[in-house]
Amino acid sequence: MFPVNDLLDLQSLSESAELEFKLAQGSDGKGKLPEDFWRSYSAMANSRGGYVVLGIREKKGNFTVDGISDTSTVIKQLFDTANNKKKVNINLLAEQSVKKVGINGKNIIIIEIPAAKREQKPVYLNNQPMGETYIRSHEGDCHCSEEQIKRMFAEQVEESRDDRLLTGFDFNDVDQDSLRAYRNLLAIAKPQHPWLELELVDFFRSIGGWRRDRQTGEEGLTLAGILMFGSWNAIQDAVPNYFVDYRERDDSNPDSRWIDRIYPDGSWSGNVFDFYRRIYRKLTTELKVPFELQDGIRQGETKVHESIREALVNTLVHADYTGRSSILVVRRPDLFGFRNPGLMRIPPEIAVKGGETDCRNRRMHQMFLMIGVGERAGSGVPKIMSGWKWANWRTPKLYEKTEPSEQTLLELSTTSLISQEVTERLVSLFGRTFYQLDDLERMIIVTAATEGWVNHERACQLTSRHSRDVTLTFPRLVDKGFLVASGEKRDKSYSLPGMELPSPEEVFANALSSSPDLTHNVQSLTHSTSDSVNSADERDEHGRFISSLLDKPFIDDLNALSEPFRHEIEVLTAPSRLHRRLETEVMKDMLMRLCSGHYLSVAVMEVLLERKAQSIRQNYLKPMVDSKQLKLAFPNKPNSPRQGYTLV
Repeated sequence: MFPVNDLLDLQSLSESAELEFKLAQGSDGKGKLPEDFWRSYSAMANSRGGYVVLGIREKKGNFTVDGISDTSTVIKQLFDTANNKKKVNINLLAEQSVKKVGINGKNIIIIEIPAAKREQKPVYLNNQPMGETYIRSHEGDCHCSEEQIKRMFAEQVEESRDDRLLTGFDFNDVDQDSLRAYRNLLAIAKPQHPWLELELVDFFRSIGGWRRDRQTGEEGLTLAGILMFGSWNAIQDAVPNYFVDYRERDDSNPDSRWIDRIYPDGSWSGNVFDFYRRIYRKLTTELKVPFELQDGIRQGETKVHESIREALVNTLVHADYTGRSSILVVRRPDLFGFRNPGLMRIPPEIAVKGGETDCRNRRMHQMFLMIGVGERAGSGVPKIMSGWKWANWRTPKLYEKTEPSEQTLLELSTTSLISQEVTERLVSLFGRTFYQLDDLERMIIVTAATEGWVNHERACQLTSRHSRDVTLTFPRLVDKGFLVASGEKRDKSYSLPGMELPSPEEVFANALSSSPDLTHNVQSLTHSTSDSVNSADERDEHGRFISSLLDKPFIDDLNALSEPFRHEIEVLTAPSRLHRRLETEVMKDMLMRLCSGHYLSVAVMEVLLERKAQSIRQNYLKPMVDSKQLKLAFPNKPNSPRQGYTLV
């Protein structure tokens, strides 16, 4: 449990973990476990865990200790209810999960709620899994969708999702050219393997493409067999949501056309094995990294080749092929990107450290291992990290998303971890003290310099150090003058001094402005707030808000717009008001045109499109920001109600 000794520790905890504060005073003021505690319990257990602190009043990031006089009664209520199956289906709490802490002469209770294991999910209340299962989002505790709950139940009972027998399929549904190509690779990897002498159908059985259930006597093709070697029609029948996609650009501009794309178009099988063969060659062709010498002999592959191969295999074997997202692999000069449907079975921060594994598709993983591809025992992600460190490139970014669907993403940047130019700028800004920082401190500073800002979540993605170490490092760097903090709790972010990104409050309160090219520009690390000037914010000829803190005008009020300009955007958005159902691509195209040349607030979009703001964000804006089609006015405050969007 995170040690809490004072209010400062609570502040640090609020940045690093899912955290909920509840008064728990009861009608007599002595203390009572709040009824809504159990929603938070379910939500945190079904997510990544978290903390609930009882006896604290929290308002806008400020904490007041009200305390609990009768802590024993509250703790007894907690465990009595946790062990009541009619209230909650599983108790995840142990004695060490609950801690009584004295602050300012008053007692509070800190409850650490662990993340439920895959076999324990869903955690639900009142014997109603479909109606009383919750999950944690940025906005708080939310009901799980029926699809999410069904997926949890499936994950619970199916240790290996691809081991399932398929009915109505036979060997004719296998692309035999794919299977022969696989056998040829096995012959290269293990030339003496006895299975090489088998007939093709018997070979298919031996590698796990066909199996017999010893309990029921049923036999047939496995899902792994169809996914790896099936024909396109068979795969579509077995897994309707299946889709694999490779896209390549020759620059990092998201508006540039793809110079190459591979997806199931009828010209090839479309199965996982053939996708792997085609894409790995694409990813490693013209890879500009120096080759290694071993005993004076040039090696055929570098650690970067190994990292890319592992990233590709991981994407394919850990995917939830029942999910809505597709497998997506992207290659750009500055980036290799990998996306698979489904959340990780092991939290990203644990996967980075290695040693633990829970593969979703174990038969497919074994098939890759047979031909010398992939890693065992949870060493895959550390190997990816190691290869990128060897190349001195920026630490890979591994993270999850739940909207618009559950997916896992891995971004491998080919940008130098710390260029000479950035080093020189940091030294000019901080002097020789920069070199006195430890590895974690330096990594955080460099990230703030290269990305414009950094927060607790991003820092944890870049290190194998404990999250508590990260939590304690940030205030230390602020105290030393290396970072400036902004925001509250999990919205808190850090920038270099003089490089603070503007907040909505600063922009819309006629705050002192910096140079016009400061926003979204981290090239000049020597900028100082002393360069600021008092510039009056105003509106342009169209009625758009102008601020020297932003690089574009901002549409924040429809009534402030000139009549001709307002008419223009109302005509553009008329299809959305006239038709309740629009094709996704039609809506995205409309939003891109609507956000061209300025930032546009969600509140204005809500009026123009006649659709709820939450729906616009989840279904269109977030995916378009993630795909670099749109960018945020306030990237360090992604959930601000005054957020604006513009075309990249």
